[in-house]
Amino acid sequence: MRARTAIGCSVADQGVAALTNILVLVTAARLSTVADFARFSAVYLVFTVLLGVSGAYTGQPLVLRRGGSDEVRGACRSAVVFTLLATAVLGTVLAGVCLPLPGATAHALMALGLVLPVVLGQDTMRYVFSTLHLPHLALAADVLRLVCVLGALAVQPHGTPAARLVIVWGLSTLPALLLSTALLHRRVAGSPLRLRVLLQRGHLGRRFVVEFAVGNATGQLSVLGLGAVGNPLVVGALRGATTLFGPLNVLFTSATGFGPPLLGRLADERRRVRAAATLAGVLAATAAVWATALALLPGGVGRHLLGDTWPTAAALLPATGSQYAAMAVGTCGLLALRMLDPRTTLSIQVVFSLAAVAFLTGGYLLGGVSGAAWGLCLGSVCKAVATWTRVAGLTRRTAVERAPLSADAARPGSGSL
Repeated sequence: MRARTAIGCSVADQGVAALTNILVLVTAARLSTVADFARFSAVYLVFTVLLGVSGAYTGQPLVLRRGGSDEVRGACRSAVVFTLLATAVLGTVLAGVCLPLPGATAHALMALGLVLPVVLGQDTMRYVFSTLHLPHLALAADVLRLVCVLGALAVQPHGTPAARLVIVWGLSTLPALLLSTALLHRRVAGSPLRLRVLLQRGHLGRRFVVEFAVGNATGQLSVLGLGAVGNPLVVGALRGATTLFGPLNVLFTSATGFGPPLLGRLADERRRVRAAATLAGVLAATAAVWATALALLPGGVGRHLLGDTWPTAAALLPATGSQYAAMAVGTCGLLALRMLDPRTTLSIQVVFSLAAVAFLTGGYLLGGVSGAAWGLCLGSVCKAVATWTRVAGLTRRTAVERAPLSADAARPGSGSL
């Protein structure tokens, strides 16, 4: 598949997956009472966290795999089997713990445990097809999932309990999982199955899970903390402004999750770094254009999108747009580091996630909600600078290490006899 087609399929697949998650919540809100939707949302939040952990532990290390085709196919097969077994165990434990507990929320969590292997197994298939340079197959399976999920939820009556919604949502993913399994079996049958590798101490997934926890938890908890001890308007305003940039989150997730196999097609590290830098410029420009388009929206359209939150969110668009431009640069820097040395990203994520919390708090103390937004922007800028500084250092070090080898190869008489 050509690179442009592969990129288009990868971005489209991520968009379909994100759209599915959004429409599931919208459909559930229309079918449920206020109390049942609150329960469903809480369970879906648990699923979202488990989805991120699964992708960090299994999917992201998988897309970094390079080597012989049989080795890569074996890694893909192992990732799928490991995910199905691990989620079956985790789902059984979750269902068993919630079974004797009273209340509708416990029943909904028990339902999540029953369908967990299906929904997380299908998500792992997306990483597998990306690793095998077959993103169009992932797109086909996710489109089928979107149709089945929305069709199954649409026929449910109003007032459907949260547990039933979870079961219907989970089981409606089964056709997509079966299709993915059939498509994958033709390509990985007979390849080696190595599950112990995924449990070893040096497995990159452990580091990526910590990165996921630090990168996502610190930012969300800090915003919630400011809303609790300070002004609750902070939460609504910042979340409203961030929601407007949801399409860019899809692009960023596509870059980090599915970019390595595409960049891996390039011949050497320098070309991969240049491609990542070019992608950073394109995504940053896209963020600037998107922020400008949002700033030019009429007030009526903005209120239709965010309701009464629109005026405060609109005032934060310059800061949030600048933050997302910096995030684009930092995301592509992390992508380059994943290609050069994936073990270097953890320290950057930890240090600058904590720095972003400090900037957020300091900005709020100095300038209120607007100051908090510019504090987040400053944190993203610092992270982007640090990331590309590390990329430049690794690139120079690699060039220095290869220079003596090149000189020896060019020296007369250095060839083999």
